[in-house]
This record gives sequence, C-alpha cells and structure tokens, in this order.
Amino acid sequence: MPVDEIATAGVGAEAAYDLISSELLLDGSARLNLATFVTTSMPERAARLMAETADKNMIDKDEYPQTAEIERRCVNMIAHLWSAPPNEEATGCSTTGSSEAVMLSAMALKWRWREKRKAAGLPDDRPNLVTGANVQVCWEKFCRYWDVEPRLVPLEGDRLHLTPEEAVKYCDENTIGVAAVLGSTFDGSYEPVKEIASALDHLQEATGLDIPVHVDAASGGFIAPFIQPDLEWDFRVPRVQSINASGHKYGLVYPGVGWAIWRSPAALPRDLIFDVNYLGGHMPTFSLNFSRPGSEVVAQYYMFTSLGFDGYRTVQQQSSAIAQYLAAGVAQIGPYRLVSDGSQLPVFAFSLNPEVTNYTVFDVSDRLRQQGWLVPAYTYPENRQDLAVLRVVVRAGMTFDMADLLLEDLRQRTADLESLKTEIPEGATNRKQAFAH
Repeated sequence: MPVDEIATAGVGAEAAYDLISSELLLDGSARLNLATFVTTSMPERAARLMAETADKNMIDKDEYPQTAEIERRCVNMIAHLWSAPPNEEATGCSTTGSSEAVMLSAMALKWRWREKRKAAGLPDDRPNLVTGANVQVCWEKFCRYWDVEPRLVPLEGDRLHLTPEEAVKYCDENTIGVAAVLGSTFDGSYEPVKEIASALDHLQEATGLDIPVHVDAASGGFIAPFIQPDLEWDFRVPRVQSINASGHKYGLVYPGVGWAIWRSPAALPRDLIFDVNYLGGHMPTFSLNFSRPGSEVVAQYYMFTSLGFDGYRTVQQQSSAIAQYLAAGVAQIGPYRLVSDGSQLPVFAFSLNPEVTNYTVFDVSDRLRQQGWLVPAYTYPENRQDLAVLRVVVRAGMTFDMADLLLEDLRQRTADLESLKTEIPEGATNRKQAFAH
C-alpha cells in the first residue's frame, strides 16, 4: 500500500494491525529511554482503565459527571499536596500536559498585571516575564504567542539556573511575574523558589513592586513533596500564586495529563473562564484544548488512590536512589565529571573533562544508542553553549540491575573511544542530537 495515501478499499483490520505493529518495532525501547521525563511504565490495571475510558470526553462534564468528579478530586488532592490554603474548594484544572498548564498560568499572570495597571491608570502595553534561560521552550512559546517580552536571565559560569540576585535585576513595573523551575530540564536541579520569593519581598519593600511567582514544577511537583518534604517551594511561600506539573512525568501516568493549581480563586481572573451550554448543560471551561479523553485523568486518580502518599514516596525514593547510584558510578569513570548528581530530581547530567579532545559527549551518546540506551547529549543555552553534557532521567521501571548494565556499557563504550588515536570526524556522529522533554 502506498505510504502517503489511504487505499480506497483499505487492507483490513488484521493486515493493518500487523503492518503497524511491524513498523513500531523500529522504535527504541521505552524502558531503555533515559532521555524522556515521560512515564513509560504503568500497572496493568491502570492501562486497562485508560482503555475503558478513552471514549469519555473530558470537556463534556454534563454527560460524564463522574469523570468530572474524579478530576475535581485530583485537583483537591494535588492542591493539598502543594500546601494550598484550606479553601472550601481548590482552584485548578487538568490539562494535556505542563505546556498547556504553563500557558494558562502565565495568562493569569498577564491578566492580573493588566487589571492592576488599568486600575491605576497606567499603560499596559509592554508586559514582560522573567525566567532563567534554562526554562523549557513552552515559556518562550507563551511569550511569543501572547506578546510578552521574555526576559531570559543568561547562564554564567557555574550558575546554571535562575538565582534570587539575578531575578530581581530583570524585574520592573511591567513584569507580570517570575517563573521559577522546580527541576531544570537540562540537569534536574531545583531553582531556589523560597529565596527568589524573599528577594522579591525585599524588592517590594524598596520599590513597591508586587511581583508574583509561578512555579514550573513539571517534574519536581510530584517529587519534592515525597522525598524533600521540608523544602519550601510551594504555596507555603506566600508569593507563589500558581503551580503546574505534569501528571505524565513523575505523576506516574502515561501521556498526556498535566495540572494547573492556583493559590485561591482570586489568583485566577474570572474573565479567563468561559461558560458553554451546547453540550447539554452550563459548564465553565478554562483550557486551550477542548475535546480530549478523560482516560489520563482517570489513570491519575487510579495512581493516587492505589499507591497513596506512602506508595508514591516509595516509588520516588527508589528512583532517587538509583539516580544517585548511577551518578556516583559515572563519576568513577575516568573522563567524566558530574554537573548534577540526582539528589534533587532523579536526574543527573555529566560532561567530559576538558582534556578529552578526540571524542565528544555526542559520540558517547551515539555508542550507547548502539547498545539500545537512549541517553541524550546537548549543549546548554546561550552564554554556556561551551558546556555539552549527557543527561540521564531515572523513572519508575528503572532497576538497580538495569543501572549496573548501563554503567558497564558506558565503561566499555568509553574505553573504546579512549583507545582511538585520532579525533572522530565531525560528520561521523549526529552532533546536533535533540533531547526529549
């Protein structure tokens, strides 16, 4: 059958299944994919529930009230997990992932800033948003799509994410908010949310500027509460107005579900919420997408109720222990140095020592791929593009036995590269390899 057209008569269900199954064999192994933050392993019952509820439209809360109730319960559970004030009902919603949740949260920041400016009779045509240059690309998308100036704080030297001192330097009366990241995509490190908020407190005392904080906890939102419970990054910090996370990352659910939670109803401007009645009843909706399956939300609720707090803590502690075990093992292999060690997110990055000149991290990544391991290599953003690293993401499904196999393969492939007498030609390896979020 021609690849680029649909055959008039079709090939039949069995033939189509066999065709697609054989093509998918060419994909990499999800279990060996250490590039992605996205969940690749779920319990069989969860997968069954997802299949049984894929036909339920999450947006149609009138026709599927119990699915809507499950979403409400999840929002309240997550708000409690993130220490939201004890309101009668939590303010939040499910999304297709953290990218949509970021867009919604940042829109709320812009709307609130604009309302204040209008109320004071001040111009509202030059909004800006302050983040570190290490943020996920969804923040740059928001700024471009919603006409907000991105103030990306550059990386310098060993400062590889946003710091309090740098954040306040970029703020002014047009700043709609500061976005702090709990778990950098580049190396798994946490930005110091409480300290950034404290610096903004001092800025307000000195200038009167009241700038809110949003926490992009795409990965860390389902890690820190369980393995770093004393870390204050969430709604315990008064300046934090909203938080997002991906249920399909360390929330332990298959793609795609995310969550956006606000401190209170006042943090989410009412005119961002639409009411529709053409699905059978009046329903408030706040989303960029409309129709989407309810299966991922149902799966999130299954994981919450089946594992409970203690179960999540056990899973995340296991991932953290394996990440730190791997990082320690990599540090003992001669040519490598750690950029992060997996003690925050179960993620770590490492680079080659400067004296290594006959091969690069891209060559290491290529050799590991030949063994089935997907370990991405990439450079840091502007001002630190000289820093090229490999990154390992440890998720549920990784074991210590697998970690030992990875370390052994890394030792062998590194020894092969070390034995080379000349530099690998530029075109011999894909040195522009992308890395997954």
